[in-house]
Amino acid sequence: MIEHMNKIGIIIGSTRPGRVAEQVAKWVYEHAQKRGDAEYEIVDLADYNFPNYDEPVPPSMSQDYKQEHTRRWSQKIASLDGFVFCTPEYNHATSGVLKNALDFIYYEWNNKAAGFVSWGSYLGARAVENLRLIMGELQVADVRAQVGLSLFTDFENFTTFKPAAHHADALSAMLDQLNAWASALKALRSK
Repeated sequence: MIEHMNKIGIIIGSTRPGRVAEQVAKWVYEHAQKRGDAEYEIVDLADYNFPNYDEPVPPSMSQDYKQEHTRRWSQKIASLDGFVFCTPEYNHATSGVLKNALDFIYYEWNNKAAGFVSWGSYLGARAVENLRLIMGELQVADVRAQVGLSLFTDFENFTTFKPAAHHADALSAMLDQLNAWASALKALRSK
């Protein structure tokens, strides 16, 4: 066991009925658990039932959250050192529910690291590019390595996740970078 292991949240970025996001997140989790380099957990946005943003003060101005769902979300994200965002690509961007969840809080994201696993007709690349812009504003260091999955070749009938074997190597590379950055950023958060 590594002393002071990173805590990495694998965030399921879709709440749609029949979503494949849960299958993808479980695949990430199963591979990550074998590494022994961090504590990994799945964080499912469906468990938070976010409405559209409903806090009276922008999160960059105050952490005095009025809504219980915001306080719960804040505590979860504050407890983590880094994130793997599992995101579909919807209309050339990440999902609305993930964007909404990101917007609910601000300081809890700061000086942490993020990696991405995406899927879509073009490997979910545009969803990740969208998220990279958001990460910059939230002061999250996103890593270069990522996993891009094709709806046509990595999902049987677009519904059953069956990733090609080479994706495991891409996932390992992304997790290597993610853990390195999560460790490096701890010093900033301790100040």
